[in-house]
Amino acid sequence: MEFKKCERCGSFFLSESNICGNCSPKDTFELSKLRTYFEGDVNTTSIDSIAVDTGISVKNLNRYLENEEFSKISSKLNIGNVKL
Repeated sequence: MEFKKCERCGSFFLSESNICGNCSPKDTFELSKLRTYFEGDVNTTSIDSIAVDTGISVKNLNRYLENEEFSKISSKLNIGNVKL
């Protein structure tokens, strides 16, 4: 195990994950919400509009869209490399 800083909340913890145990359920919920959002008819090219539509912060959206799972979607929408 490594001593890491949570990518979500910034607290330090020991784990193999990049997210602390307190934030893990929140990430799971938001990832589910994002999957559901992209299953619908998405007509957006803005990460800000996705944040408004889903209630997920831009910071976390940027993290999620870097996942391989969303690589096709983020490249299609041309928002995967947008950092705010």
